[in-house]
Amino acid sequence: MRTGLILVVDDEQAQRENLAEVLAEQGHQVLQAGDVDAALSRIEGQPVDLILTDLRMPGASGLDLLRRARDRRPDIDVVIMTAFGSIDQAVEAMRHGAGDFLTKPIDLDHLEMVVERTLRLRGLEKENQNLRRRLETAGSGFQLVGAAGSLTAVLSRAQRAAGTDATVLVLGESGTGKELLARSIHDLSQRADGPFVAVNCAALPETLLESELFGHVKGAFTGADANRPGRVQAAAGGTLFLDEIGDVPLTVQVKLLRFLQDRSFQPVGSDRTLQADVRVVAATNRDLQQRIKDEEFREDLYFRLNVVSLELPPLRRRREDIPALAAHFLERFARRYQRPVTGFSAEAMAALMSHDFRGNVRELENLVEQAVVMAQGETILHEDLPQALQGAQGQPAAGTGGDDGVLLPSQVDGDLPGMLANLEKRIIMDTLERCEGNQSDAARRLGLTESGLRYKLNKWKEGPEAG
Repeated sequence: MRTGLILVVDDEQAQRENLAEVLAEQGHQVLQAGDVDAALSRIEGQPVDLILTDLRMPGASGLDLLRRARDRRPDIDVVIMTAFGSIDQAVEAMRHGAGDFLTKPIDLDHLEMVVERTLRLRGLEKENQNLRRRLETAGSGFQLVGAAGSLTAVLSRAQRAAGTDATVLVLGESGTGKELLARSIHDLSQRADGPFVAVNCAALPETLLESELFGHVKGAFTGADANRPGRVQAAAGGTLFLDEIGDVPLTVQVKLLRFLQDRSFQPVGSDRTLQADVRVVAATNRDLQQRIKDEEFREDLYFRLNVVSLELPPLRRRREDIPALAAHFLERFARRYQRPVTGFSAEAMAALMSHDFRGNVRELENLVEQAVVMAQGETILHEDLPQALQGAQGQPAAGTGGDDGVLLPSQVDGDLPGMLANLEKRIIMDTLERCEGNQSDAARRLGLTESGLRYKLNKWKEGPEAG
């Protein structure tokens, strides 16, 4: 159970003290305040994780506290407590940034669940922010930018795996960022001061791959005129990244299996067994299960590699991240090419949002770079995009779906916010349908709180589209 420093704000002293006692019994540190001014004084210089505040208080309200606290500490989490008859106001508070709300009288089991969930999500966000900071400085190439639930879950698992020496298998299509994720795992590990050595297993013929990995001795083969250490030895004390592990020939797989079992190996042409203290991260865009069935990949090697498995989602399954990624690349390339480009037209962004990106983030990066070069003003227009996207505005059309089943609008009419809102609604409704109406399951899959999901559903029900 996650614990934290919680500030309880309520003008009723008995209620406040009772909640503080319950939270303290659950292992939390607790501060108290009887009004908004006292609460704001409490958070000054105090690493408060969560404010649990009554909505209605004499003078300034809990909503006032929410606004003023977030102005001072944008990262602070707030949960609103309210009487059942004031739920509409609690929902309004959530629109202004409250993470959740509790109805009075407070159900203590529900209180524990909400506090635990809020602190857990806060912890995951901090971990993901740290990981993203590492990713942004981890060499060249695109960055793992985005907040889609599927990506957030991967980053969280990577963060937890990084602190161990467990072997990691990174799965995903080409262009999703497998090597960048591997580098970040290394950077976050206790081996960060050691080397990160990458080997593209698909780029080397079978006759050279074994030597490249394990080295060779003089005279081992024609042209071996001196002893040469391999990448395994070069990675000692650090991380060995085996990219495209699914393409390793069976003869080399046997020797990799032995190395993974006890970190021992023999250079080509030598009968001497050596050891190397190396952490292994492997990656592939291949279906290893199918390759095992086809007898092209050893099942025992697969189990040795698959201690921790991380699957990076393709970009078409996290389309909501396209605007942030495109803005990230635009800023980079505008600076590189010294172009005064600052944004995208709604039509251009609609074309990007509708594109399938079979090359994933790498393809998006390339498209934005081309557009920055071709742009004639401060805004990238639809005609500045590569020819492949010229007819892509709003495709696939409404009533059709991509591989992920998400429906996209066929006409945007310059309304990017409206398009994104519509896309969010369709994603949520599609998820609910796949969860057979189970809101708890849908909220978990979407990375939302149940109350947050309910708020969105109620908003749509009350809006002009209701019915």
